[in-house]
Amino acid sequence: MAGVVALLIPVVAIVCVFTFISIAAWSDARRKEREAYYKSETLKKIAEAPGTGGQTALEYLREEERSSHRRREQQASEGRKLGGLVLIAVGVGLMLLLWGVADQDAKGVYLVGAIPFLIGVALLVYSYMLVPKAND
Repeated sequence: MAGVVALLIPVVAIVCVFTFISIAAWSDARRKEREAYYKSETLKKIAEAPGTGGQTALEYLREEERSSHRRREQQASEGRKLGGLVLIAVGVGLMLLLWGVADQDAKGVYLVGAIPFLIGVALLVYSYMLVPKAND
C-alpha cells in the first residue's frame, strides 16, 4: 500500500502542474484576444469619426508597430546577453567540477567546460559588437 501511495503522489503532482500550466496559457491567450479586439474596435471608431480621425488612427498604428518592433529587438538582445552569461557560468562551473573530480591520469579533462564557456563568449561578443543596429 505504501508503494502505491509513493507512486501516486508524483503522478498526481505532475497532472496538477500540467493542468495549471494549460489553464494559465489558455487564460493568457483569452486576455490577449480580448485586448486585441477592444483595441481594433477603438481604432475602428476613431477611423470612422469625421475629421482627422482616420489619419490619427493610421499614425497611431504605425507608431505602435515601430515601438513593438523595437521592443522585440531589445528583448532578443537581452536574451542573447543572458544566454551568454549563463553559458559562461556553466562552462566555468563545469571546468571547476571536472578539475576537482578528475584523476591525475586524466590530463585536461576539465577543458570540456571550455565548450559552453566559449559559446557564451561568442554570444556576448555577437550581442555587443556584431548585431546590426536598427535604423529608425
